[in-house]
Amino acid sequence: MTEEQFKKILIATDGSENSKNAINSGIEIAKINNADIYAVYVIPPVSAPAAQRGKSWAESIRQDLTEDGKKATKDVEDAAKEAGVNVETILLEGNPSEEIINFAEKNDMDLIVLGSLGKSGVEKFLIGSVAEKVVRNANKQVLIVP
Repeated sequence: MTEEQFKKILIATDGSENSKNAINSGIEIAKINNADIYAVYVIPPVSAPAAQRGKSWAESIRQDLTEDGKKATKDVEDAAKEAGVNVETILLEGNPSEEIINFAEKNDMDLIVLGSLGKSGVEKFLIGSVAEKVVRNANKQVLIVP
């Protein structure tokens, strides 16, 4: 491998405190490799029960999630720029793990970086894990940061 093995790094964020370690790790890897960062937030579909409450209520939730995504990707953008790393912010809509994988494939990302809550056993099974699904299904290198 060459010294600069990663040129395009996708950092997936959900705006949580837990994603900060992943963001910091992704930025450090980008600095070392002189790579570009793509900060991705996926707006999940509004659930059927929420949609049943009415179109305006569901749209309100979608708007809130969109604002959350803008803030989360802006936080990555600010940190990357402070570190001197090129960054692009992207909001996607759909199933988070599928959208992350599809974006990485279509845009030829070299590395996907995302955080994990470290759930295990029944709790992980019931909640589901975007990180686990990305690791299992991506054809790209994936770094999971606790």
